Amino acid sequence: MWADMLIYKIFRRAEWDAFRAAGRSAGAPVDLADGFIHLSTAEQVTVTAERHFAGESDLVLVAVDAARLGAALKWEPSRGGALFPHLYRDLTAADVVWDKSLPLGATGHIFPEGVV
Repeated sequence: MWADMLIYKIFRRAEWDAFRAAGRSAGAPVDLADGFIHLSTAEQVTVTAERHFAGESDLVLVAVDAARLGAALKWEPSRGGALFPHLYRDLTAADVVWDKSLPLGATGHIFPEGVV
């Protein structure tokens, strides 16, 4: 159902550096508190950035192939009842398709071409 679909995780630079060093991540403090890693679809990621990373610079946008995550990926209702991808295991380096800087511009975060 979700084959060939990219989903996204926004990391703060320190979180991304720790992920790269360890080759895996259990996520940010909010992920640890909730017991899963919060991910977003392309349609959801801009609002995620606005709500949870407003005014923050030096972020990294990570694209993940949903099909690589297997049964640990659950689609669950969140904002407004929309289904969001939640990962119930560590995110690993092998899951990552690409990573790109997510700079802060005058009107918000500047997403890479083709994401939104």
